[in-house]
Amino acid sequence: MSKINGNHYICGKWIDDAPNGVTDSLNPATGEVVGQAPNGSKALAVQAITAAREAFESTNWSSDPRLRAKVLLEFADRIAARKGEIARLMAVENGKIISQALHEVEAGVSEARYYAGLARNIFGRTLETGPGKMSLLTREASGVVSVYVPWNAPVTLLVRSVAPALAAGCTVVIKPAPQTPLTNAAVIACFDEISTLPKGVINSINDFDIEVGEELSTNIEVDVVSFTGSSKVGKIIMSNAANTIKRLSLELGGKSPALVFADADIDKAVAEIKRGSITLNGQMCTAINRVLIQASIYDVVVSRLKNAYERTKIANPLSAGVELGPLVDRANQQRILEVIERASDEYDIVLKGGAPEGNLASGSFVTPSIFKVDNASSWLPQEELFGPILSVERFEGEPEAIAAANATRYGLAASVYTRNIDLSMRVSRKLKFGTVWLNCHNRLFAEGETGGYRESGTGRLHGVEALDNFLETKHVYFETNA
Repeated sequence: MSKINGNHYICGKWIDDAPNGVTDSLNPATGEVVGQAPNGSKALAVQAITAAREAFESTNWSSDPRLRAKVLLEFADRIAARKGEIARLMAVENGKIISQALHEVEAGVSEARYYAGLARNIFGRTLETGPGKMSLLTREASGVVSVYVPWNAPVTLLVRSVAPALAAGCTVVIKPAPQTPLTNAAVIACFDEISTLPKGVINSINDFDIEVGEELSTNIEVDVVSFTGSSKVGKIIMSNAANTIKRLSLELGGKSPALVFADADIDKAVAEIKRGSITLNGQMCTAINRVLIQASIYDVVVSRLKNAYERTKIANPLSAGVELGPLVDRANQQRILEVIERASDEYDIVLKGGAPEGNLASGSFVTPSIFKVDNASSWLPQEELFGPILSVERFEGEPEAIAAANATRYGLAASVYTRNIDLSMRVSRKLKFGTVWLNCHNRLFAEGETGGYRESGTGRLHGVEALDNFLETKHVYFETNA
């Protein structure tokens, strides 16, 4: 793959201004430079926000749902036509294995098409409060939206926020993650080729330090902030947005437990837990980090998990049959290696991972680890790690399992494994998580809302409710002369 550039995009034009220099985009599997992206600035962020505001106020974008639907459908078609190219670029930029990258692009296509349909189905209502007294309640676009896109799913998590914002009639300024500016530019290029899209509706500014991100969360012309990322940064954005009372959509960190009951299909549970814990090499907010196992099957499940992890195929993400690629960069590799060493000193080791040698040594690879935990309040089951590390915990009965699963401040996703439908319904009702999967994990799709409880965020993305993040309700009241 030849080196490419990930430029800014403002008001229908590609901008290569680099007031803060350029950043190399590195292939985490090899350490090679894939391309470069100019670093942004506050001034460029303001320019993009101004373009978005002008497009919102001066074009018919917010009042023409058929145009919005047409643009989203054309955008979906253009991404679909470039699926292989975009997926390959993603794999070499963030280390996602190619099968998962292809699935992510397909999910982005589905998301765009879903919201194209909803763009033409935004309804208000009327009511009569007395003779001749009428109320008209309309749903109107909120205005300018800033969208923060993380590096771990740079296509799906961009479209997941941008598509409902556009469907609602908003205009958008995107801040891609510094690790994936080239993938972002490839997606923005699909918008750029749509002749009917008014200039300024879509804008994108690369970050530099915190300069761009801070402007997008404090500028008075930004009405809504849609952020996906860590709880730590989400709290900063919430604080930044407070001065101008912006609306917030925050999907934040997670510490997803898998609860395995004695009557579970163990083969299926182990397969789902392995897949759900090493998706994007464990760098996913919904990835399984904790496995809570009923005492009577604890030893069997732990042994099966160890065997499954030991058979994991680790290779370059473009390789056939690969299951685990590199972490996103060397810094995260070093961080996870330090976590493994710390955990090895404090917990019983089931399987100790590390940095592989040989032809993988040039990349930021880390092999999987499993540790036994007997205290749910200790640091390993509490901290979001973002790597291929599992803690396994024993429980006796249903109340203990629920209490242990809920014993963190995170509440994004969980899964429950049992053949007993009554048990699964009881447990899922009591788990304080925005999504609970039964006998599977990480089933995500455009039609079904996702989001977090507690420190895992606020608001919902996917589904019809995602539109609520980007719509205001206006009450127009009038009285007749009758």
